[in-house]
Amino acid sequence: MKKYRVIEHTADIGIEAEADSLEELFEVAAEGMFSFIIDPSLVSEVERRHVEIDAADLEELMFSWLNELAYMLGADGLLLSRFDIERVATTRLEAMVWGEPIDPDRHRDAEEVKAATYHQMAVEKREGTWLARIIFDV
Repeated sequence: MKKYRVIEHTADIGIEAEADSLEELFEVAAEGMFSFIIDPSLVSEVERRHVEIDAADLEELMFSWLNELAYMLGADGLLLSRFDIERVATTRLEAMVWGEPIDPDRHRDAEEVKAATYHQMAVEKREGTWLARIIFDV
């Protein structure tokens, strides 16, 4: 079971994610972030990238993971639609991501996400389920 829900937050937007494993939690957080950027069904899996992140703890790892994906969108114009966490531990993540460059004709409704923030961020395991809360600067 993996799922997310979008939450409103004053001028920003956020997600609450839930998953059975830590790997799934990082995948669903990325899916949730990109769900309010663009409809994922409009994004083809034509380009693949390997991502490696090191951090001090799980919150920093989530922050860095999502901001790396936002950077790919902002700097490289790459919309993402698939996220496969290969390995994740408290301080390290390795993943493959798939997507395609922004096509102005097909992706004209794409929204911008500037960054994930530490505001109210949480990554925790509760009663056998992994939970995350992330607020994004839009």
